[in-house]
Order: sequence, then structure tokens, then C-alpha cells
Amino acid sequence: MNHGLSKTMRALMKTQAAAGMEMREVPVPEIGASDVLIAVETASVCGTDLHIYHWDEWAQARIKPPYIPGHEFCGTVAAVGSLVQGIAVGDFVSAEMHVACGHCLQCRIGQAHVCQFVKILGVDADGAFADYVRIPASNVWKLDPAIPRDFGSLFDPFGNAVHTVLSGAIAGQTVAVTGCGPIGLFAIAVAKACGAAKIFAIEPNETRRALATTMGAHAALDSAASDLLLQVKSETGGNGVDVLLEMSGHPSAIRQGFSLLRMGGRASLLGIPSRPVELDLANAVIFKGATVHGINGRKMYETWYQAEALLREGHIDLSPVITHRLALERFDEAMHLLESGEASKILLTVKR
Repeated sequence: MNHGLSKTMRALMKTQAAAGMEMREVPVPEIGASDVLIAVETASVCGTDLHIYHWDEWAQARIKPPYIPGHEFCGTVAAVGSLVQGIAVGDFVSAEMHVACGHCLQCRIGQAHVCQFVKILGVDADGAFADYVRIPASNVWKLDPAIPRDFGSLFDPFGNAVHTVLSGAIAGQTVAVTGCGPIGLFAIAVAKACGAAKIFAIEPNETRRALATTMGAHAALDSAASDLLLQVKSETGGNGVDVLLEMSGHPSAIRQGFSLLRMGGRASLLGIPSRPVELDLANAVIFKGATVHGINGRKMYETWYQAEALLREGHIDLSPVITHRLALERFDEAMHLLESGEASKILLTVKR
């Protein structure tokens, strides 16, 4: 029961199997004994939300309206279930929105981030584009007060970057980051903080290249430049980079990234292609002796501890990536800004 709280709330909903979203008045979620009700303060917009908004092929295959999107957020605990321990009303929190089943092979051997039966809040069930969101207590993450409050809603995408960068050796390594959207920009900052020797940001958008430099890239290069491979080889002793962090999911960027990777290098792939990708596997991977990592979400909860430590100690400043702050009601504007390439990370504020 949610004693003392309003019975209804505002929520940005995907009401039907069509483009767009709508603000609606809906019941406040009832929490169970092991749940936490959180009053949302800030919710960040992700590329996934844009897919859902436009109702593209991926959304049509995955999303089941009506429901509330939004999977990157922070807020204040408003109520806790009777079995919840260690979380109290008033705590400032975020949450891991991948809810693992706890019973499959992966969950039982410590690989819950690739749970076979994962349910993602904000994708498969109601999320955080609302006044309140219900979260299982085991998924709630209390935010250290030393971390700037603005960063609270960014732990999900920042965690993706941390997981990608730290999936192999990074200190003293030369690194190429292909795709400088928010997670790519975060990855540059993480790689620099963790001692990367030289970071090449590969990105076609001039605004994003400028941000990449701000976040710590040693060189921000246009992916369309005809001499790109020559530039990178000339600055890596003719070898190519030690590490490829592929954040775009674009087929040409993936192929280009592998061309920049040295023999015996490491490729960590986070970007999700919209369709199957053709790759010269023999020359890109096999003959190179490359190690290839598929990166899915964040390790539960190793990545969260790593992300918190990097932010708490002030090693990384995420604020340059936050380009817009809008009220939740201005969601249409947020989606168009994100699509235009004029925005990086957009924070939607929830004001009651």
C-alpha cells in the first residue's frame, strides 16, 4: 500500500501501436512487500526511447502498448515494502532497470547481465517517464551524496560505457571510439580516467567531435576522411590501436573500427546494428587474432560500483554531455532534438 500518497499521477505513455506518446493521468503503482516506490526527479532520454516514440521495426517487434517508457532516471524514495531493508523513504536513488530472473544458467553463474529471461523496466514493463515508478528493492541503487545530483539519471548509459571500456586492459593502451553519442562520449572520459595512452574519437558529426575533445579524446577524426586509417596508423607506430570501442552500431563504422585495430587487439562492441552486418571475418578478426567482446548492459553490480567510484572521486565530469534540460511535458521537443543531432544527453525534469 502507498499510504499518504496521491492515488493518481502524470505519466508519459505509449498508448497505442503508432508513432508518438501521450501525457495521461494514471493510478500510482501499488508496491509489493519487496518493492520500492520512487518519486522521479529526472529521467534521461535514450536512443531506445526514440525508437519507441517513432514506432520503428524494433519497437513494433518488442513493445506492447499501453505502457510507460523511460529507463534512465533518478529520484527520491517515497515508499518501501514491508520486507525492504537498507532503503528508506527520502533516499536519493537510481536503479538497474534490467530485472533478471535469478533462476536461469546465466543468473546462477554470475552473468545476470545476460539473463535469458530479463525484463527491462521502461521497455517490457512500466518505466520512469512518470511522477512515480515501482522498482524491485534489489535493483535500487542509493546514490552517494558526493556525486552531482544531475548525474543520477545517467548511471545506466554511463554504466554501459564503464562496462565496455573495462572489459579488458585499458591503462597505457591506444584506443579508438567509433560513434560519439552520449555513451561513446562517456567511454572517452572513462578510458582517459583509467589511463589510456591515446584516444581517437571517430565520428561524422562535427558537434559531437567537439564534445569528444572536451571529454578527453586526443584526436577527434571525421569518419569520412579518406586518410583516417593513415592518420591513426601514423600515431600508433604503424600498428593500429590496441582497443576498439564500437558504440555506433553502424555497419561502416564497425568495419572501419576493425580496420583500425592492431593485430592481437581487443574489440568491445556495444553499438546495436539495426540489421545483420557483413564483415570480412577472416581479415578483421581471425587473421588479426583479435579478441571480440559483445557488451550487453551493465554487470550486476560490479559495473555500478566501478561507475560510482569514478564519479564519487571526481575523476570524470559528465556535465558537458548534458546539452538540454526540459520539463517532461516537452517530450516531443526532446525527441526531435535528439533526432536532429543537435542534442547529446537530454534530461527531462519531473515537477509535481
